[in-house]
Amino acid sequence: MPHYVAVVEDAGPDTAVGIWFADLPGCFSGGDDLDEALRNAPEAIVLYADVLGEDGCALPPARTLIDLKRDPEIARDIDAFMVALVPAPATADAV
Repeated sequence: MPHYVAVVEDAGPDTAVGIWFADLPGCFSGGDDLDEALRNAPEAIVLYADVLGEDGCALPPARTLIDLKRDPEIARDIDAFMVALVPAPATADAV
C-alpha cells in the first residue's frame, strides 16, 4: 500500500489545519485541528482516486520524502511545514 507525503499547514489554534499532497495536485484535506485533518486525509485520497478513475487514470506513484526534498518545486514547503505519511486506502489502490 503506498503512502503519500502530506504537507501539513497549521497556523495555530484559531485556524483550521490544511493538508495537501505534492504527488496529488489538487488533492487536499483539512480539519479543525491536526487530528481531524489527519483523519480526513485518507478520504481525500479516495475521492481524488475516484475522480481519476472516472477519467480512466490511476493514482500517480507516491514519491518518498527524500525524493520530494530533492524536487526544487516542493523542497521549500517540505522544509517549512510539518509532513505526515498518509496511506492510500485500499479502495484507492484498485483504481
